[in-house]
Amino acid sequence: MAFDVKLPDIGEGVAEGEIVRWMVKAGDAVKEHQPMVEVMTDKASVEIPAPRTGTIATVHVKEGEVVPVGTVIVSIDVDGAEAPVVVAAHENAGVAKAAPPVGAVAATPATRSRVQATPAVRQLAQQLGVALEGIAGSGPGGAVTAEDVRRAVDTSAAPAAQEQTGDQRIPLRGLRRKIAEHMRHSLDTAAHFTFVAECDMTAVVEHREGLLPRARKAGVTLTYLSYLVKALIEPLRKYPLLNASLDDQASEIVLKRGIHVGVATATEEGLMVPVIHDADRRTLLEVAIEIHRLARGAREGKLELRDLQGGTFTVTSTGARGGLLATPILHHPQVAILGVHEVKQKPAVVDGQIVAREMTNLSLSLDHRVVDGAVGADFLYDVIARLQHPEAWLTPEAIG
Repeated sequence: MAFDVKLPDIGEGVAEGEIVRWMVKAGDAVKEHQPMVEVMTDKASVEIPAPRTGTIATVHVKEGEVVPVGTVIVSIDVDGAEAPVVVAAHENAGVAKAAPPVGAVAATPATRSRVQATPAVRQLAQQLGVALEGIAGSGPGGAVTAEDVRRAVDTSAAPAAQEQTGDQRIPLRGLRRKIAEHMRHSLDTAAHFTFVAECDMTAVVEHREGLLPRARKAGVTLTYLSYLVKALIEPLRKYPLLNASLDDQASEIVLKRGIHVGVATATEEGLMVPVIHDADRRTLLEVAIEIHRLARGAREGKLELRDLQGGTFTVTSTGARGGLLATPILHHPQVAILGVHEVKQKPAVVDGQIVAREMTNLSLSLDHRVVDGAVGADFLYDVIARLQHPEAWLTPEAIG
């Protein structure tokens, strides 16, 4: 008889999931706990394991389909079963790999291949007709990357294939679909506006240089982003409307008690926003450690669901090639997101003299339904004041 496996409830309001990739097909033998299917939800991408040992009888949902939680997605024939049984795969059996707006998935052993590659890379390989088993991966832990796949095409493509012309169509699935949905929903719902101000980071640069030997000795990667996260804490307490969300259905502004800072992180598959929980309770070095852990976990697809949930304010860094400014899109239902750009030496006027200073721009996007422009400006200038004088608030206890 057959076990009907339902799409499980992964929690925190998840109502549906997208079937990204099947690892089994009808007729395949499966063992209990063997990964069967990769599912993307609003919160994470997870691999659902087989709850029983048996044979795949029917795959009910195709790749790319979005179905509600509780939908029967696959049936397994189990030897010796006396009656049909309906089960839901355990919600904690898989490891969360991503969150929207984003998610990325670490490859785990499957029936078809033991090659380490994310779903997006597997999809690209399938589209380009490349066998992953024949590629030496250059990613973390030997994982095959998208660039590895493209390189394999360049070195092995037949002349006839090279002469093909025409547009290529790539299904909008998985992470890209979730990013598109969330960005569109945010723009359609919130009243975005962005306020940009210049910030002199010279004092932070000097403070960090003084701490680097200690940080390196402790194995800590100390970045400017760590300083920015710590500089946000008191301004967020002073201006709680920026550490809030808007409940559209109840027409209520929800002021958050905790300060949980999301850090937008670029991965091979797209943007993820892992969360530094209780950032206000962490020292500078603890924040730096957590940023490194979350960024590495995002890139390698090894984050847990908790790492992707509960953010109250988001920071996005454009890095060394960050340009002058940007207009970050809110991570709805949050009402504020802060973009930080390249820190670069530029001429500045200090005490009537033109001198070289380490400068950057900060771009604060807000939901105008909740936060007025004057409040946003006051908040940002408070953040800037703290960054320009870190010695005034980074006590030994605050550094860690």
